[in-house]
Amino acid sequence: MKLIPIALVSAAAIAGCAGLSSSAPKAEAIMKPTQGNTVSGTVSFVQQGDAIQVEARLEGLTPGLHGFHIHEKGDCSASDGTSAGGHFNPSSKPHGDPAHAEHHGGDFGNLTADANGKAVLQLSIPASQITLAKDAPNSVIGKGLIVHADPDDYVTQPTGNSGKRLACGVVALK
Repeated sequence: MKLIPIALVSAAAIAGCAGLSSSAPKAEAIMKPTQGNTVSGTVSFVQQGDAIQVEARLEGLTPGLHGFHIHEKGDCSASDGTSAGGHFNPSSKPHGDPAHAEHHGGDFGNLTADANGKAVLQLSIPASQITLAKDAPNSVIGKGLIVHADPDDYVTQPTGNSGKRLACGVVALK
């Protein structure tokens, strides 16, 4: 029997063949409850071409809609989450519905929690609105991410009248 040598293939080459890109910018926010609340989970960010894919997986919510926004400061030290500041608005646009109107970069809309208090949300956001490039003016790296108690009404300026802050996380590169 004759042995035929085979080439050694790196894990990166295998991942590349499978259509996966290990070099795509990635970030994550670990969501922790503010005082008196139980909301927790993770929010991941992955750049794919000209878009940022966002996936939120949260639990501990009351059933229904909850405002979900990027905030200007990556500071969750205040017990009520207010240290994260206001909405992230690098383009100085009015607050609005990200699906149908002019809006600022921090407007992610509403999460919908099921009867068990769990919410999963997947968004694709143009990289012209937000980016994972650390030093860009529209970068979300180092910014706060907030889950609110009430739905975003998409009208009230500049916050959407989403109520108190239930959970806070800071977006960090992975």
